[in-house]
Amino acid sequence: MKRFTVLFSFFVLAFAIGAGTLSLRLVQAQGRGRGNSPEAQAAREKQLALEKATPQLQITEEVLPLSIPGHTMGETEGVSKNSKGHLFVYSRTGTGGSARGGTAAELFEFDDKLKFVKLWGPDNYAASFAHSVRVDKYDNVWMVDEGSNMIVKFDPAGMVKMVLGRKPEAIDYLEEYVERGEKNENRHPAGTMGTFNRETDVTWDSKDDIYVSDGYNNSRVVKIRKDGTWLKAVGAYGSGPDQFNTVHGIATDAQDNVYVADRGNRRIQVYDSDLNFKKTIAVVGAPWSVCTTKGPTQYLYSGDGNGKIYKVDLNGKLLGWAQTSLGHGQTSCLIHEIHCDSDTVIYKGDCSTWTVEKITVKGGS
Repeated sequence: MKRFTVLFSFFVLAFAIGAGTLSLRLVQAQGRGRGNSPEAQAAREKQLALEKATPQLQITEEVLPLSIPGHTMGETEGVSKNSKGHLFVYSRTGTGGSARGGTAAELFEFDDKLKFVKLWGPDNYAASFAHSVRVDKYDNVWMVDEGSNMIVKFDPAGMVKMVLGRKPEAIDYLEEYVERGEKNENRHPAGTMGTFNRETDVTWDSKDDIYVSDGYNNSRVVKIRKDGTWLKAVGAYGSGPDQFNTVHGIATDAQDNVYVADRGNRRIQVYDSDLNFKKTIAVVGAPWSVCTTKGPTQYLYSGDGNGKIYKVDLNGKLLGWAQTSLGHGQTSCLIHEIHCDSDTVIYKGDCSTWTVEKITVKGGS
């Protein structure tokens, strides 16, 4: 009888997981359906007309020969570099499940010669479903994990120095949604202080305060003091002022302006360092990831999942664009995160080709 109970519980769990996966796919399919609405089609046509009137950047693409001894690189969701030229890749790979206790995410480091260095934070509790990685000006490495709702700060030696957010208890998930069959009907709840809900990216201002794009379920931007104290959050689900539809990336400039990739609304919303709205940039298609360059004249780069990269000045004028990732056998999620190495060198990771690319911008059309 005991064995039967165990087997029955196993099949119930397997069915629930399968049903959850199916539900997720249906939601994703519905999202794609909304992308074919008359409004969405009009927005795409407007963007294509703008691109036709804008110089196409000349670029070269180099797929980096990254390899890990005895292991396979997965989806290269996050890419970033430190001051020594070392490349960090946060990848959806591993031996476990994708969330709620799973470990299907690993953070890899490669040196300036692209030789594998090490795995960061092996078997850590927050590595569940990779989304992005960023390196700050002190060479601290920040791992942003969408599945665990957590951000982990590693110092340059790889020691954990700060943990933001917390993964929902696996036992609570099983009890609520498997044993009791409860349902979560609110896909876009109002976020609470201290926790994320599928956050996507992180950046910092000149005072080292932290800004988080949060994210898929929450629809907001969060400001956190450098010591980890939560200060402010702005945003709700929608398409109006201070509203977001899939907050997918974030970056700052030298004046501490905050650029928020509002992917579902096909715009970048710009805020000051106290999260007061300043303006909207709507010349970059659907922004999946954003980054700003360094130097006396800064530029904003934005990447669309269709593989297009856009170069914009900080006033919001589109200066040029380029199509990347052709001939890889994939047609979507061709850009997931971009890292601005300089005015003319961009690194990108994606969730379809399992590669990291170095993209060099050579000039105008």
